Amino acid sequence: MLVKDLIVLTACKNAQFAVKGILSRGASLGIRHLEVEFIVHPQKDPGCVKSAHDLLRAQSKRFGHALVVFDFEGCGVHGKTPEELAEEVRTALQNSGWANRAEVVVISPELEIWVWSDSPEVQNVLGWAGRIPPLRQWLVAKGFLGTPQQQKPSRPKEAVEAALMEATISRSSALYLELAEKVSFSRCTDPAFVKLKQVLTNWFKAPPST
Repeated sequence: MLVKDLIVLTACKNAQFAVKGILSRGASLGIRHLEVEFIVHPQKDPGCVKSAHDLLRAQSKRFGHALVVFDFEGCGVHGKTPEELAEEVRTALQNSGWANRAEVVVISPELEIWVWSDSPEVQNVLGWAGRIPPLRQWLVAKGFLGTPQQQKPSRPKEAVEAALMEATISRSSALYLELAEKVSFSRCTDPAFVKLKQVLTNWFKAPPST
């Protein structure tokens, strides 16, 4: 008997809080209210690749859909694209009882690529409101961006950590939740993020208002 809409398996708590923040904005996504549970894989990104299907097998009768989210970098797989890897994990989920009710989002290179957009909320949440120089100029000076016009650092995680350290802000999962709750979805064009939005809309599209 299905008791909830969605179970989300992530590789870390930061990703869990990011997805939780995204799901809290159902109106922006155009989806209905959901009953959701979250699991963090104890073996992080490699565990999501190798055993997401085993971990979620017993949940297939309790949830309408399953979503797996992990980073491409650090997952231990080489010689495949993120899309190929996502399809491989999705096939394993299909064969473990989920049929067409499971999807996999592989973030390349890593979750922090979703942090970097031109939204002023990024600067605010990372502790850079009112600082001189502004965050993007500082990132250029430190070599994280080639130019102020470059949207995303090539090493997004290191850029986040360095910016937080400079602003004397502790890195925490709450930051990812806050960013997901505040930054406009239209400002993030990362392919994995776009896929996540599309999957949620396809599964849980809100009924037309009467």
